[in-house]
Amino acid sequence: MYKQFQRWFPQLDRRVWLLAAGRLLSQIGIGFVLFYAPIFFVNQVGLSATQVGLGVGSQALSGLVGRFVGGSMTDSPRWGRRQTLLLSALISALADGVFLLSNGFPIFIAGNLLMGLGVGLYWPSTEAVVADITPAAERNEAFALVRLADSVGLGLGVILGGVLISTTQRYRLLFAVDGVSFLLFFGLVYWAIAETRPEQPGDRSFWQGWTVALKDSILWVYVAVNILLTGYIAQIQSTLPVYLNQFVPTGEAAGFSEATLSVLFTGHVILTALCQLPVARLLKPLAQPRALMISTVLWGVGFALVWATGTGLFSRASVGAALALAVMAIATTAYTPIASSFVAMLAPEALRGVYLSINSMCWALGYFIAPPLGGWALDQSPQMAHSFWLLAAASIVPVWAILAYLDRQLSTR
Repeated sequence: MYKQFQRWFPQLDRRVWLLAAGRLLSQIGIGFVLFYAPIFFVNQVGLSATQVGLGVGSQALSGLVGRFVGGSMTDSPRWGRRQTLLLSALISALADGVFLLSNGFPIFIAGNLLMGLGVGLYWPSTEAVVADITPAAERNEAFALVRLADSVGLGLGVILGGVLISTTQRYRLLFAVDGVSFLLFFGLVYWAIAETRPEQPGDRSFWQGWTVALKDSILWVYVAVNILLTGYIAQIQSTLPVYLNQFVPTGEAAGFSEATLSVLFTGHVILTALCQLPVARLLKPLAQPRALMISTVLWGVGFALVWATGTGLFSRASVGAALALAVMAIATTAYTPIASSFVAMLAPEALRGVYLSINSMCWALGYFIAPPLGGWALDQSPQMAHSFWLLAAASIVPVWAILAYLDRQLSTR
């Protein structure tokens, strides 16, 4: 049994497993509030949907600030990875305390600003820890493991949160559980993970890392690609459910029911989790740009399958939708850990926090740009809604070309 476990799971530093366990814990708490917090603040606190939207938007804004500052803190000898992680956990727990007491719009905004700041500090520091303690050859699998922990924790949190709400109807308990999960994560980091930041002779000033990163032309070429790739994931979560619900021919009426969509997207999430480690292992021999080129091709195939499903080329639309979501699940697993591994490889050892902060900002920008663009396409004619997926498939051509260019550039380094 143990040998079978060894075959399936990578042999990584014990601290990577501990960090993955902590991330699973904190993501369970986040899953508790992910879908249910907006319902609570609209139905029970009495905020409008617009106010809730503004609150979520303010969280994204403070998240960008947190990522910017967190990158420098992570690389700073004064703060380092560990203290930045601990601070992020405390701020996130404090945000849940504010949400727990929230009874109006100003306090709701304050909670969102704090949560965004905590999450922003979290991403550069946690990914820098993984990069510090993992040899370059093992980073794809290390990042895949912690991403798997994120996915499993989030899924468990959503399920358990739904059970709690259906049995107690006490929404504020969700914030208490989320806050406790962050405090448990704080305890795990405090007791089990020592500082991993490498000692550097002549450490740079607090902001100097950004000056170096801004001059890295390869990094900024990659940033353009990374924003598009994160935008692809955002389209799955925001635009695709609406498209499948309103535009896909299913026989008597257009669109899948909410129950069918639930089954399709649950299958997508499960397949993504199951494929995370095997795909990372399969792509391990490839240079990161080449692995990302495979992910890009899979995204193109997935978007083309969505278009084929929406235009009735499949006799059973559910088969086309399931196939498209399956291909895009594999595309996601071929992208998420390798993107972090690639940026960690580009980064000077002393500047991993700043570089991984930029990688995290790509996610924020991708999620800022892609959903409004997809929503605009669906608000036009059905022809435009269908064509949108062909345009998305065609967009992989420049992405693939840029990745090929990066591969050539890195091979000559």
